[in-house]
Amino acid sequence: MSTSMRMEMYPEKLQNIIDLFDHLPEVERRETLVAYSDSAPKQEPREGEQFDLEDVRKDEECADKVGVYLQVDDDNRAHLRMTLGPEVQTLTRAMTSILCKGLDGATPQEILAMPQDFVTRIVGAELVRVRSQTTYYVLTRIKGICKVYLDRQRARQVA
Repeated sequence: MSTSMRMEMYPEKLQNIIDLFDHLPEVERRETLVAYSDSAPKQEPREGEQFDLEDVRKDEECADKVGVYLQVDDDNRAHLRMTLGPEVQTLTRAMTSILCKGLDGATPQEILAMPQDFVTRIVGAELVRVRSQTTYYVLTRIKGICKVYLDRQRARQVA
């Protein structure tokens, strides 16, 4: 796939993160994932923030409760925040940071339409194989909240 075509598949901020990971040797990839994991608390809701949707729950495939918070601004740009329970694994924490940063400012439609093949490019094939549910969990939750948001918007327009 050509670079220009690939660039259109992902929001620019996420593409920049993918490009960073594409060039990292395995040891540095894992160190960078740990660094992103350590920054997960920075993705939590801040005092006074208002959200269009909040989805906080513990799913079977996750070790603890995860909260996904979506705010869509007047320009139809999504802003995501997430909360993670203390038992959430390092890889899930890393993907939380990566996706909150990488998808910030994308539209809910762009997030929903985005293929998930980039996860392997960030995490590495070995970790995806070993922890497949974990690596896609956060993306699935983010896409889910965007779908609910868009469904509600459509329902309001019809009403």
